[in-house]
Amino acid sequence: MLTLLRRLPSLPALLLALAFVAAPMGARADVDATAPAPTPAQTLQQLSTQLNTVKSALNTQPGKLDSAALNDLRARAMQVQAGAKAVADSLAPQMSTLQAQLTVLGPAPAKGAPPEAPEVAAQRRQLDKAQTNLNAQIVQAKSLGLDALQSVEQISGLLSDQFQARLAERADTPLGHAFWADQARSLPGDMPRIQRFATNWAQGLSDAWQPPNRTPLLLCVAAAVLLLAGGRRGLQHLWQFVATRWLPDGHLRRSAMAAVMALSTTLVIGVAAKLVHLGINWNDTLDTDLDQLATSTMRAVIISSLMAGLGSALLSAKRASWRLLPLSDIAAQRLRWHPWLLGGVALLTGLTEHIVRSIGSSLPATVLLHALLALLISGLVGSMLLRLRRARYEADAAAGNKTRRPLWVGMLSFAAALSVVLCWLSVCTGFIALGFFVAVQMLWTGLVVASFYLLIQLVRDLFETLLSPQGRSGQHLQAGFDISSETLEQASTVLTGVTRVLLALVALSMVLARFDAGPAELAQRTSQLFSGLKLGQLPISPGTILGAIAVFVLGLVALRALKNWLRDQLLPTTSMDAGMRDSVVTLLGYLGGVFVFALALAAMNVSLQSIAWIASALSVGIGFGLQQIVSNFFCGLILLVERPVKVGDWVSLSSDVEGDIRRINVRATEIQLWDRSTLIVPNSQLIAQTVRNVTHGSAQGRVRIMLPMPLDTDADRARQIMMEALKGHPSTLGTPAPVVRLDKIDASSMTFSITSYVRSPRDVTAVKSDMLFDILARLRTANLPLSTPTSMVVRNLGPLPPLGEDSPAAPSQPG
Repeated sequence: MLTLLRRLPSLPALLLALAFVAAPMGARADVDATAPAPTPAQTLQQLSTQLNTVKSALNTQPGKLDSAALNDLRARAMQVQAGAKAVADSLAPQMSTLQAQLTVLGPAPAKGAPPEAPEVAAQRRQLDKAQTNLNAQIVQAKSLGLDALQSVEQISGLLSDQFQARLAERADTPLGHAFWADQARSLPGDMPRIQRFATNWAQGLSDAWQPPNRTPLLLCVAAAVLLLAGGRRGLQHLWQFVATRWLPDGHLRRSAMAAVMALSTTLVIGVAAKLVHLGINWNDTLDTDLDQLATSTMRAVIISSLMAGLGSALLSAKRASWRLLPLSDIAAQRLRWHPWLLGGVALLTGLTEHIVRSIGSSLPATVLLHALLALLISGLVGSMLLRLRRARYEADAAAGNKTRRPLWVGMLSFAAALSVVLCWLSVCTGFIALGFFVAVQMLWTGLVVASFYLLIQLVRDLFETLLSPQGRSGQHLQAGFDISSETLEQASTVLTGVTRVLLALVALSMVLARFDAGPAELAQRTSQLFSGLKLGQLPISPGTILGAIAVFVLGLVALRALKNWLRDQLLPTTSMDAGMRDSVVTLLGYLGGVFVFALALAAMNVSLQSIAWIASALSVGIGFGLQQIVSNFFCGLILLVERPVKVGDWVSLSSDVEGDIRRINVRATEIQLWDRSTLIVPNSQLIAQTVRNVTHGSAQGRVRIMLPMPLDTDADRARQIMMEALKGHPSTLGTPAPVVRLDKIDASSMTFSITSYVRSPRDVTAVKSDMLFDILARLRTANLPLSTPTSMVVRNLGPLPPLGEDSPAAPSQPG
């Protein structure tokens, strides 16, 4: 349990900070606010002295330091490392300023050149001296940080060796006589320590009950009891009221309620423990050792309450609709008390560890307590697994079929069962340290996994709610930034996935931490997990990645807003046609995208050398597999700049491919055919092949009609009627003038050729149809029919008679 306290610094610190609000206003600060801040040189000197103290302790007595002393030394060395890094970071802007001032002055005059002005020379000497001193301090800070890091690694190695040695130690088995004989021999020596410990606590409580301290003690205890009685329920009811009014319906309410239940349990019990501690030690009635033990106990209470709160929130035995875990109601009811039992065992483990260290109990007594705690923890976990298995069988029997469990549930159950068996075997065979480690590791892993599961559920529901196209925030994003619903859903999925990966890495780092890892060690492990990545010579860190993503997203949003403003407001007021306006907006999108990408690279501290390295790496892929893509991209730029075809043009690539250009993209052009389907044509094909642009250069449309009429038709009258029909149509242009010609005369008809021009080729079909209807009506009124095609009638006369036979007799004629 002591390990759990060391591993979870953030939440206890938050709860303790909240609990200190209840402390009296008479608390005094130890640091004078008016004292001047130390200079960087003074800070480096203090850090160097602190690091020398750590090194001296390591060199003088390396084999006599226990894990607690080594953890303290490691924490101090890590403070030195953090302080040195802070000093170096604070001096970097000053160095940049001095370098900029020297750049303004320019290089010093060469030998033999005319000297510079005395004022400039004096300023140059002053800046050079300041730069030299500042550079020396930066080098000293970096060297001090590196030296501190080496000390941290040395201490971590010593702790690892001690930890492995403890795990490999084998005591007498509890099943043998020797184990209990050692307990009997050590008991007389442990009893005085226990009595002295009880006497000290009795004296401390007696001092706290004295009249000067009794009233504050009673008030603090009463406040703690009231807080425990109704604080948790009150916070949960308050959150239900807030969620009902402000949160939309959906899964977010459920996951947020689970988080509030866990935090409210931890907060209420933690603040109550702080109030009790405050009442007992109101006027510093406890000595240093007792106060340290009380503080450690309060932290153990916080960790235990977090375990209980998380378990209860995830199970939600009373309300199935709030349950996050994939469990049946039977399983939740069977396990409803196990989170509190595990929290109580965790509290008992923490108290035992602190009391054992405080009174300095004998080794046999410590081994016995560790064995009992290991068996108790593993027994509770085993009981939980058995209850869960029976509940699953009952639920399957009631449903009539076997329910399949998720893979991660089966893996966790198997790991827990294996740990229980290993713990019992270790204790029974005498490897009690190993069994105790496995038991505590089960508690710690369960806490991390429960927290991770709750966080990923909360993050998923949060992103789904905020970026839902049907939600209020999603609709605001669509209206304000012109974002499609598909983009919102994709962003929700990507953000959820990225957050899950980051949380999984943090959880894995915390689970795999060493047994004696403290908060600083965990923070260092997590920082090293993300800060040691490199892409070639480019260092990658979470801060720079998040900054680059923020710059890229904000840049794209600003670019989209600029494109919308140009497309909808500025360009429509100019004399540009629609195709030219679309080309300008598309080109701006390309250039703006390149500029935003360059800004994102700059935010990641990518130098020109790194860009050249990335470009050289990509050139191999471009040379082998991206030739067509690059060719299509540059052909797309040519189409946008030279504009042989533009958006809205009617183009024809072959007899089967003819339609309107709807969009010119980076790689291909979209052509809408007459059947309303879309043809995707690579840009290189529009540049390299022959393309007929029907509407290029504001081309006019020609209407041509061929009308055959009989040979006896009055040609002049027919020509006059056709010309009146042409001139009567509103789409016919005056220039070029419409023409009616007699095209040809054959054996059965004469053919008139009718030609007129309209404003656009797109109007030809409709105008031709209108003219045909009008001309036919006029000709019918004037009784001038069109010629009909020559018909050939074939009559079947039956079979002919055979040769050599007489023909039938002719009918007789009257005489």
